[in-house]
Amino acid sequence: MAVLEYILDLGPAVMLPLVILIIGLLLKQGLGKSLRAGITIGVGFVGIGLVISLLTDNLGPAAQDMADRFNLGLSVVDVGWPGASPMAWASSIGTVAIPVAILVNVVMLLFKMTRVVNVDIWNIWHMTFTGAIVSTATGSFWLGILGVVIHSVVVYKFGDWFAPVVAKYFGLEGIAIPHGSGAWTAPFAVVIDAILDKLPGIKKINFNSNKIEEKFGVVGEPVIIGAFLGLVIGLLAGYPVSEVLQLAVQMSAVMVLMPTVVKYIMEGLMPIAEAAREMLDKRFQGQNYYIGLDPALLLGNSQVVAASLLFVPLTLVIAVLIPGNKVLPFGDLATIGFFISMAVGIHKGNLFRTIISGAFIMFITIWISNMMIGVHTKLAMNVGTIDSGQVTSLDQGGSPITFILTEIFKLQNIAPLIVIGALYLFSIIFTYIQFKREKLYSEDTFGGETE
Repeated sequence: MAVLEYILDLGPAVMLPLVILIIGLLLKQGLGKSLRAGITIGVGFVGIGLVISLLTDNLGPAAQDMADRFNLGLSVVDVGWPGASPMAWASSIGTVAIPVAILVNVVMLLFKMTRVVNVDIWNIWHMTFTGAIVSTATGSFWLGILGVVIHSVVVYKFGDWFAPVVAKYFGLEGIAIPHGSGAWTAPFAVVIDAILDKLPGIKKINFNSNKIEEKFGVVGEPVIIGAFLGLVIGLLAGYPVSEVLQLAVQMSAVMVLMPTVVKYIMEGLMPIAEAAREMLDKRFQGQNYYIGLDPALLLGNSQVVAASLLFVPLTLVIAVLIPGNKVLPFGDLATIGFFISMAVGIHKGNLFRTIISGAFIMFITIWISNMMIGVHTKLAMNVGTIDSGQVTSLDQGGSPITFILTEIFKLQNIAPLIVIGALYLFSIIFTYIQFKREKLYSEDTFGGETE
Protein backbone atom coordinates (compact mmCIF):
# COMPACT_ATOMS: atom_id res chain seq x y z
CA MET A 1 0.00 0.00 0.00
CA ALA A 2 2.93 2.34 0.72
CA VAL A 3 4.16 1.76 -2.85
CA LEU A 4 0.70 2.66 -4.20
CA GLU A 5 0.61 5.85 -2.13
CA TYR A 6 4.11 6.76 -3.36
CA ILE A 7 3.04 6.34 -6.99
CA LEU A 8 -0.12 8.40 -6.41
CA ASP A 9 1.95 11.18 -4.88
CA LEU A 10 3.90 11.42 -8.14
CA GLY A 11 0.80 12.93 -9.75
CA PRO A 12 -0.71 12.28 -13.20
CA ALA A 13 2.30 13.74 -15.05
CA VAL A 14 4.40 10.78 -13.86
CA MET A 15 1.78 8.20 -12.93
CA LEU A 16 0.01 7.94 -16.30
CA PRO A 17 3.29 7.73 -18.30
CA LEU A 18 4.36 4.82 -16.05
CA VAL A 19 1.03 3.07 -16.66
CA ILE A 20 1.33 3.65 -20.43
CA LEU A 21 4.93 2.35 -20.42
CA ILE A 22 3.83 -0.87 -18.72
CA ILE A 23 0.81 -1.26 -21.01
CA GLY A 24 3.01 -0.66 -24.07
CA LEU A 25 5.40 -3.40 -22.99
CA LEU A 26 2.50 -5.79 -22.32
CA LEU A 27 1.20 -5.02 -25.81
CA LYS A 28 4.63 -5.92 -27.25
CA GLN A 29 5.23 -2.40 -28.55
CA GLY A 30 8.88 -2.61 -27.52
CA LEU A 31 10.80 -0.61 -24.92
CA GLY A 32 11.63 2.26 -27.28
CA LYS A 33 8.08 2.93 -28.51
CA SER A 34 6.57 2.39 -25.07
CA LEU A 35 9.11 4.70 -23.39
CA ARG A 36 8.60 7.38 -26.03
CA ALA A 37 4.83 7.19 -25.64
CA GLY A 38 5.04 7.47 -21.87
CA ILE A 39 7.49 10.39 -21.86
CA THR A 40 5.52 12.22 -24.57
CA ILE A 41 2.41 11.96 -22.41
CA GLY A 42 4.41 13.22 -19.44
CA VAL A 43 5.52 16.23 -21.48
CA GLY A 44 1.91 16.96 -22.36
CA PHE A 45 0.80 16.81 -18.73
CA VAL A 46 3.66 19.05 -17.64
CA GLY A 47 2.54 21.48 -20.35
CA ILE A 48 -1.06 21.35 -19.14
CA GLY A 49 0.19 21.95 -15.62
CA LEU A 50 2.04 25.05 -16.77
CA VAL A 51 -0.99 26.41 -18.63
CA ILE A 52 -3.28 25.70 -15.68
CA SER A 53 -0.76 27.41 -13.39
CA LEU A 54 -0.90 30.39 -15.75
CA LEU A 55 -4.65 30.43 -15.25
CA THR A 56 -4.56 29.76 -11.52
CA ASP A 57 -1.88 32.35 -10.78
CA ASN A 58 -3.41 35.08 -12.92
CA LEU A 59 -7.05 34.38 -13.71
CA GLY A 60 -7.84 33.03 -10.24
CA PRO A 61 -6.82 36.20 -8.35
CA ALA A 62 -8.56 38.35 -10.97
CA ALA A 63 -11.79 36.41 -10.41
CA GLN A 64 -11.49 36.79 -6.64
CA ASP A 65 -10.72 40.51 -6.97
CA MET A 66 -13.79 40.79 -9.18
CA ALA A 67 -15.90 39.10 -6.51
CA ASP A 68 -14.44 41.33 -3.76
CA ARG A 69 -14.88 44.48 -5.81
CA PHE A 70 -18.58 43.89 -6.33
CA ASN A 71 -19.05 42.63 -2.75
CA LEU A 72 -20.60 39.35 -3.83
CA GLY A 73 -20.76 38.00 -0.27
CA LEU A 74 -19.37 34.56 -1.09
CA SER A 75 -17.45 33.41 1.99
CA VAL A 76 -16.53 29.75 1.35
CA VAL A 77 -13.77 29.27 -1.21
CA ASP A 78 -13.90 26.48 -3.78
CA VAL A 79 -10.58 24.64 -3.36
CA GLY A 80 -10.97 22.95 -6.76
CA TRP A 81 -9.76 19.52 -7.80
CA PRO A 82 -6.17 20.31 -6.66
CA GLY A 83 -7.55 20.63 -3.13
CA ALA A 84 -10.22 17.91 -3.29
CA SER A 85 -8.19 15.06 -4.81
CA PRO A 86 -5.59 14.90 -1.98
CA MET A 87 -8.48 14.70 0.52
CA ALA A 88 -9.84 11.68 -1.36
CA TRP A 89 -6.50 9.86 -1.47
CA ALA A 90 -5.75 10.64 2.20
CA SER A 91 -9.09 9.23 3.41
CA SER A 92 -9.62 5.68 4.66
CA ILE A 93 -11.41 4.91 1.37
CA GLY A 94 -8.40 6.09 -0.63
CA THR A 95 -6.32 3.08 0.40
CA VAL A 96 -8.63 0.60 -1.34
CA ALA A 97 -10.47 2.67 -3.96
CA ILE A 98 -8.11 1.87 -6.86
CA PRO A 99 -8.39 -1.94 -6.62
CA VAL A 100 -12.15 -1.62 -6.05
CA ALA A 101 -12.64 0.58 -9.13
CA ILE A 102 -10.43 -1.71 -11.23
CA LEU A 103 -12.35 -4.78 -10.01
CA VAL A 104 -15.64 -3.10 -10.95
CA ASN A 105 -14.24 -2.41 -14.42
CA VAL A 106 -13.08 -6.02 -14.84
CA VAL A 107 -16.42 -7.47 -13.69
CA MET A 108 -18.34 -5.16 -16.02
CA LEU A 109 -16.08 -6.18 -18.93
CA LEU A 110 -16.50 -9.90 -18.17
CA PHE A 111 -20.29 -9.57 -18.05
CA LYS A 112 -20.30 -7.28 -21.12
CA MET A 113 -21.78 -4.40 -19.13
CA THR A 114 -19.23 -1.96 -20.57
CA ARG A 115 -16.69 -1.75 -23.37
CA VAL A 116 -14.48 0.73 -21.52
CA VAL A 117 -11.04 -0.45 -20.42
CA ASN A 118 -9.99 2.29 -18.02
CA VAL A 119 -6.21 2.85 -17.92
CA ASP A 120 -6.37 6.30 -16.33
CA ILE A 121 -5.74 5.20 -12.75
CA TRP A 122 -5.17 8.74 -11.45
CA ASN A 123 -8.73 9.85 -12.18
CA ILE A 124 -10.11 7.13 -9.96
CA TRP A 125 -9.85 9.93 -7.40
CA HIS A 126 -13.34 11.00 -8.56
CA MET A 127 -14.83 7.68 -7.47
CA THR A 128 -12.65 7.78 -4.34
CA PHE A 129 -13.97 11.21 -3.37
CA THR A 130 -17.57 10.03 -3.59
CA GLY A 131 -16.73 7.10 -1.33
CA ALA A 132 -14.85 9.34 1.11
CA ILE A 133 -17.75 11.82 1.36
CA VAL A 134 -20.34 9.05 1.84
CA SER A 135 -18.15 7.42 4.49
CA THR A 136 -17.62 10.77 6.25
CA ALA A 137 -21.34 11.58 6.19
CA THR A 138 -22.52 8.17 7.39
CA GLY A 139 -19.58 7.00 9.49
CA SER A 140 -19.62 3.73 7.55
CA PHE A 141 -16.54 2.47 5.70
CA TRP A 142 -18.60 -0.06 3.74
CA LEU A 143 -21.14 2.49 2.57
CA GLY A 144 -18.13 4.48 1.37
CA ILE A 145 -16.95 1.47 -0.64
CA LEU A 146 -20.48 1.13 -2.03
CA GLY A 147 -20.21 4.78 -3.11
CA VAL A 148 -17.00 3.96 -5.03
CA VAL A 149 -18.68 0.98 -6.71
CA ILE A 150 -21.83 2.88 -7.76
CA HIS A 151 -19.88 5.89 -9.04
CA SER A 152 -17.58 3.56 -11.02
CA VAL A 153 -20.49 1.68 -12.61
CA VAL A 154 -22.23 4.91 -13.62
CA VAL A 155 -19.21 6.59 -15.20
CA TYR A 156 -18.02 3.47 -17.03
CA LYS A 157 -21.45 3.40 -18.65
CA PHE A 158 -21.09 7.10 -19.47
CA GLY A 159 -17.84 6.16 -21.19
CA ASP A 160 -19.78 3.81 -23.48
CA TRP A 161 -22.59 6.25 -24.17
CA PHE A 162 -20.42 9.25 -25.01
CA ALA A 163 -17.71 7.44 -26.96
CA PRO A 164 -19.46 8.40 -30.26
CA VAL A 165 -19.16 12.07 -29.27
CA VAL A 166 -15.49 11.64 -28.37
CA ALA A 167 -14.85 9.94 -31.72
CA LYS A 168 -16.93 12.04 -34.10
CA TYR A 169 -16.53 15.53 -32.66
CA PHE A 170 -13.17 15.38 -30.92
CA GLY A 171 -11.65 12.95 -33.43
CA LEU A 172 -10.50 10.45 -30.77
CA GLU A 173 -11.48 7.10 -32.27
CA GLY A 174 -11.59 4.20 -29.81
CA ILE A 175 -11.26 6.51 -26.80
CA ALA A 176 -13.70 6.99 -23.92
CA ILE A 177 -13.70 9.58 -21.13
CA PRO A 178 -15.30 7.64 -18.25
CA HIS A 179 -14.56 10.10 -15.48
CA GLY A 180 -14.03 13.73 -14.61
CA SER A 181 -16.54 16.55 -14.44
CA GLY A 182 -17.37 16.31 -18.13
CA ALA A 183 -18.64 12.74 -17.68
CA TRP A 184 -21.21 13.38 -14.97
CA THR A 185 -22.41 16.69 -16.43
CA ALA A 186 -22.92 15.31 -19.94
CA PRO A 187 -26.46 13.85 -19.48
CA PHE A 188 -27.77 17.32 -18.65
CA ALA A 189 -26.33 18.61 -21.94
CA VAL A 190 -28.02 15.79 -23.89
CA VAL A 191 -31.47 16.74 -22.56
CA ILE A 192 -30.96 20.49 -23.03
CA ASP A 193 -29.70 19.97 -26.58
CA ALA A 194 -32.78 17.92 -27.43
CA ILE A 195 -35.05 20.62 -25.96
CA LEU A 196 -33.31 23.41 -27.88
CA ASP A 197 -33.60 21.39 -31.06
CA LYS A 198 -37.40 21.48 -30.72
CA LEU A 199 -37.68 25.27 -30.32
CA PRO A 200 -38.49 27.15 -33.56
CA GLY A 201 -35.92 29.81 -34.35
CA ILE A 202 -33.74 28.92 -31.37
CA LYS A 203 -32.69 25.63 -32.92
CA LYS A 204 -31.16 27.49 -35.89
CA ILE A 205 -28.88 29.68 -33.77
CA ASN A 206 -25.33 28.43 -34.13
CA PHE A 207 -22.05 30.21 -33.55
CA ASN A 208 -18.57 29.18 -32.51
CA SER A 209 -15.08 30.66 -32.54
CA ASN A 210 -14.52 29.39 -36.09
CA LYS A 211 -17.60 31.21 -37.39
CA ILE A 212 -16.63 34.32 -35.48
CA GLU A 213 -13.22 34.13 -37.13
CA GLU A 214 -14.80 33.68 -40.57
CA LYS A 215 -17.10 36.67 -40.06
CA PHE A 216 -14.73 39.06 -38.34
CA GLY A 217 -11.40 37.92 -39.75
CA VAL A 218 -8.37 38.42 -37.52
CA VAL A 219 -10.57 39.89 -34.76
CA GLY A 220 -12.31 36.54 -34.45
CA GLU A 221 -9.16 34.44 -34.11
CA PRO A 222 -8.76 32.48 -30.85
CA VAL A 223 -5.70 34.51 -29.90
CA ILE A 224 -7.75 37.74 -30.14
CA ILE A 225 -10.79 36.25 -28.38
CA GLY A 226 -8.56 35.18 -25.48
CA ALA A 227 -7.08 38.65 -25.24
CA PHE A 228 -10.55 40.26 -25.28
CA LEU A 229 -11.84 38.01 -22.50
CA GLY A 230 -8.74 38.68 -20.41
CA LEU A 231 -9.23 42.40 -20.98
CA VAL A 232 -12.86 42.27 -19.80
CA ILE A 233 -12.03 40.22 -16.70
CA GLY A 234 -9.15 42.55 -15.82
CA LEU A 235 -11.36 45.62 -16.14
CA LEU A 236 -14.10 44.03 -14.01
CA ALA A 237 -11.46 43.17 -11.39
CA GLY A 238 -10.52 46.86 -11.25
CA TYR A 239 -6.92 46.27 -12.32
CA PRO A 240 -4.69 49.15 -13.49
CA VAL A 241 -4.13 49.36 -17.25
CA SER A 242 -0.74 47.62 -17.11
CA GLU A 243 -2.16 44.57 -15.29
CA VAL A 244 -5.25 44.49 -17.54
CA LEU A 245 -3.00 44.29 -20.58
CA GLN A 246 -0.86 41.59 -18.96
CA LEU A 247 -3.94 39.50 -18.19
CA ALA A 248 -5.16 39.97 -21.77
CA VAL A 249 -1.90 38.59 -23.19
CA GLN A 250 -1.86 35.75 -20.65
CA MET A 251 -5.39 34.62 -21.60
CA SER A 252 -4.44 34.91 -25.25
CA ALA A 253 -1.53 32.57 -24.52
CA VAL A 254 -3.92 30.08 -22.91
CA MET A 255 -6.03 29.96 -26.08
CA VAL A 256 -2.93 29.12 -28.11
CA LEU A 257 -0.99 26.91 -25.70
CA MET A 258 -3.72 24.62 -24.35
CA PRO A 259 -4.51 22.89 -27.69
CA THR A 260 -0.76 22.68 -28.39
CA VAL A 261 0.20 20.86 -25.18
CA VAL A 262 -2.77 18.50 -25.43
CA LYS A 263 -1.45 17.36 -28.81
CA TYR A 264 1.55 15.82 -27.02
CA ILE A 265 -0.75 13.74 -24.81
CA MET A 266 -2.66 12.58 -27.87
CA GLU A 267 0.58 11.80 -29.72
CA GLY A 268 1.69 9.53 -26.90
CA LEU A 269 -1.67 7.95 -26.15
CA MET A 270 -3.05 7.16 -29.56
CA PRO A 271 -0.55 4.47 -30.71
CA ILE A 272 -0.80 2.61 -27.38
CA ALA A 273 -4.58 3.00 -27.26
CA GLU A 274 -4.91 1.73 -30.83
CA ALA A 275 -2.66 -1.26 -30.10
CA ALA A 276 -4.69 -2.09 -26.98
CA ARG A 277 -7.94 -1.81 -28.90
CA GLU A 278 -6.66 -4.06 -31.71
CA MET A 279 -5.51 -6.69 -29.20
CA LEU A 280 -8.86 -6.64 -27.41
CA ASP A 281 -10.78 -6.80 -30.69
CA LYS A 282 -8.78 -9.91 -31.71
CA ARG A 283 -9.35 -11.63 -28.36
CA PHE A 284 -13.00 -10.59 -28.11
CA GLN A 285 -14.22 -10.17 -31.67
CA GLY A 286 -16.91 -7.61 -32.38
CA GLN A 287 -16.78 -5.91 -28.97
CA ASN A 288 -15.16 -2.61 -30.14
CA TYR A 289 -13.49 -1.79 -26.84
CA TYR A 290 -12.75 1.77 -25.79
CA ILE A 291 -9.67 2.85 -23.88
CA GLY A 292 -10.64 5.05 -20.92
CA LEU A 293 -8.39 8.10 -20.74
CA ASP A 294 -8.01 11.46 -19.04
CA PRO A 295 -10.61 14.19 -19.82
CA ALA A 296 -7.69 16.59 -20.33
CA LEU A 297 -7.64 15.26 -23.92
CA LEU A 298 -10.79 17.28 -24.64
CA LEU A 299 -9.16 20.57 -23.62
CA GLY A 300 -7.24 20.59 -26.88
CA ASN A 301 -10.40 21.61 -28.71
CA SER A 302 -10.54 25.35 -29.48
CA GLN A 303 -14.28 25.57 -28.72
CA VAL A 304 -13.71 24.04 -25.28
CA VAL A 305 -10.97 26.59 -24.55
CA ALA A 306 -13.16 29.48 -25.74
CA ALA A 307 -16.11 28.27 -23.64
CA SER A 308 -13.78 27.83 -20.65
CA LEU A 309 -12.78 31.49 -20.69
CA LEU A 310 -16.38 32.63 -21.24
CA PHE A 311 -17.50 30.67 -18.20
CA VAL A 312 -15.07 32.33 -15.80
CA PRO A 313 -17.19 35.49 -15.40
CA LEU A 314 -20.42 33.60 -16.12
CA THR A 315 -19.78 31.14 -13.27
CA LEU A 316 -19.23 34.01 -10.85
CA VAL A 317 -22.50 35.62 -11.96
CA ILE A 318 -24.33 32.31 -11.51
CA ALA A 319 -22.83 31.92 -8.02
CA VAL A 320 -24.23 35.34 -7.06
CA LEU A 321 -27.69 34.54 -8.42
CA ILE A 322 -28.18 31.30 -6.47
CA PRO A 323 -30.24 32.12 -3.33
CA GLY A 324 -28.34 31.44 -0.12
CA ASN A 325 -25.13 30.43 -1.89
CA LYS A 326 -21.89 30.95 0.04
CA VAL A 327 -19.49 29.30 -2.44
CA LEU A 328 -16.94 31.48 -4.23
CA PRO A 329 -15.82 29.62 -7.36
CA PHE A 330 -12.04 29.81 -7.36
CA GLY A 331 -9.95 26.64 -7.48
CA ASP A 332 -11.91 25.10 -10.34
CA LEU A 333 -12.27 28.29 -12.39
CA ALA A 334 -8.93 27.51 -14.01
CA THR A 335 -10.24 24.12 -15.14
CA ILE A 336 -13.86 25.09 -15.84
CA GLY A 337 -13.38 23.56 -19.29
CA PHE A 338 -13.69 20.08 -17.76
CA PHE A 339 -17.28 20.81 -16.71
CA ILE A 340 -18.48 21.83 -20.17
CA SER A 341 -16.04 19.87 -22.37
CA MET A 342 -18.41 17.02 -23.21
CA ALA A 343 -21.27 19.48 -23.62
CA VAL A 344 -19.25 21.20 -26.36
CA GLY A 345 -19.02 17.88 -28.19
CA ILE A 346 -22.71 17.10 -27.68
CA HIS A 347 -23.59 20.52 -29.11
CA LYS A 348 -21.03 20.00 -31.90
CA GLY A 349 -19.13 23.15 -31.04
CA ASN A 350 -22.20 25.38 -30.93
CA LEU A 351 -21.23 27.93 -28.26
CA PHE A 352 -24.79 29.28 -28.05
CA ARG A 353 -26.05 25.90 -26.88
CA THR A 354 -22.98 25.36 -24.71
CA ILE A 355 -23.64 28.62 -22.87
CA ILE A 356 -27.23 27.56 -22.13
CA SER A 357 -26.44 24.01 -20.99
CA GLY A 358 -23.24 25.16 -19.27
CA ALA A 359 -25.17 27.76 -17.27
CA PHE A 360 -27.56 25.03 -16.09
CA ILE A 361 -24.68 22.68 -15.29
CA MET A 362 -22.82 25.31 -13.27
CA PHE A 363 -26.03 26.29 -11.44
CA ILE A 364 -26.58 22.67 -10.34
CA THR A 365 -22.88 22.24 -9.52
CA ILE A 366 -22.65 25.34 -7.31
CA TRP A 367 -26.00 24.59 -5.66
CA ILE A 368 -24.81 21.09 -4.71
CA SER A 369 -21.39 22.35 -3.66
CA ASN A 370 -23.05 24.83 -1.32
CA MET A 371 -25.09 22.06 0.33
CA MET A 372 -21.97 19.89 0.69
CA ILE A 373 -19.93 22.48 2.62
CA GLY A 374 -20.50 20.78 5.97
CA VAL A 375 -19.48 17.23 5.04
CA HIS A 376 -16.72 18.49 2.71
CA THR A 377 -15.24 20.51 5.58
CA LYS A 378 -15.52 17.50 7.91
CA LEU A 379 -13.60 15.35 5.41
CA ALA A 380 -10.91 18.05 5.09
CA MET A 381 -10.52 18.18 8.88
CA ASN A 382 -10.49 14.39 9.23
CA VAL A 383 -7.55 14.06 6.82
CA GLY A 384 -5.72 17.09 8.25
CA THR A 385 -6.08 19.39 5.25
CA ILE A 386 -7.49 22.22 7.39
CA ASP A 387 -7.73 22.97 11.12
CA SER A 388 -10.48 25.58 10.97
CA GLY A 389 -12.81 27.37 8.57
CA GLN A 390 -14.91 25.88 5.79
CA VAL A 391 -14.09 24.48 2.36
CA THR A 392 -15.87 22.98 -0.61
CA SER A 393 -15.16 22.23 -4.27
CA LEU A 394 -17.02 22.31 -7.55
CA ASP A 395 -15.29 19.26 -9.03
CA GLN A 396 -16.85 16.27 -7.21
CA GLY A 397 -17.98 18.47 -4.32
CA GLY A 398 -20.66 19.62 -6.75
CA SER A 399 -21.28 16.25 -8.39
CA PRO A 400 -24.91 15.03 -8.45
CA ILE A 401 -23.64 11.44 -8.09
CA THR A 402 -21.86 12.26 -4.83
CA PHE A 403 -24.75 14.41 -3.58
CA ILE A 404 -27.49 11.86 -4.32
CA LEU A 405 -25.61 8.96 -2.72
CA THR A 406 -24.82 11.03 0.38
CA GLU A 407 -28.36 12.36 0.80
CA ILE A 408 -30.00 8.97 0.27
CA PHE A 409 -28.22 7.77 3.42
CA LYS A 410 -28.51 11.00 5.44
CA LEU A 411 -31.80 12.58 4.26
CA GLN A 412 -30.77 16.08 5.40
CA ASN A 413 -31.76 17.96 2.21
CA ILE A 414 -34.86 16.07 1.13
CA ALA A 415 -36.40 18.66 -1.21
CA PRO A 416 -33.12 19.26 -3.14
CA LEU A 417 -32.56 15.49 -3.21
CA ILE A 418 -35.95 14.99 -4.87
CA VAL A 419 -35.39 17.81 -7.38
CA ILE A 420 -31.78 17.00 -8.30
CA GLY A 421 -32.39 13.25 -8.14
CA ALA A 422 -35.40 13.47 -10.46
CA LEU A 423 -33.61 15.76 -12.93
CA TYR A 424 -30.50 13.60 -13.00
CA LEU A 425 -32.32 10.29 -13.22
CA PHE A 426 -34.45 11.61 -16.09
CA SER A 427 -31.32 12.90 -17.87
CA ILE A 428 -29.57 9.54 -17.50
CA ILE A 429 -32.61 7.59 -18.77
CA PHE A 430 -33.03 9.99 -21.69
CA THR A 431 -29.33 9.66 -22.56
CA TYR A 432 -29.59 5.86 -22.39
CA ILE A 433 -32.55 5.89 -24.77
CA GLN A 434 -30.64 8.12 -27.20
CA PHE A 435 -27.64 5.81 -27.01
CA LYS A 436 -29.73 2.68 -27.63
CA ARG A 437 -31.36 4.33 -30.61
CA GLU A 438 -27.87 5.20 -31.89
CA LYS A 439 -28.89 8.84 -31.96
CA LEU A 440 -26.43 10.17 -29.39
CA TYR A 441 -24.44 11.72 -32.18
CA SER A 442 -26.49 11.64 -35.36
CA GLU A 443 -26.86 14.66 -37.62
CA ASP A 444 -30.68 14.55 -37.52
CA THR A 445 -31.00 14.35 -33.73
CA PHE A 446 -28.90 17.25 -32.52
CA GLY A 447 -28.23 20.61 -34.09
CA GLY A 448 -24.90 22.28 -34.68
CA GLU A 449 -21.91 21.11 -36.61
CA THR A 450 -18.40 19.90 -36.11
CA GLU A 451 -15.36 22.06 -36.55
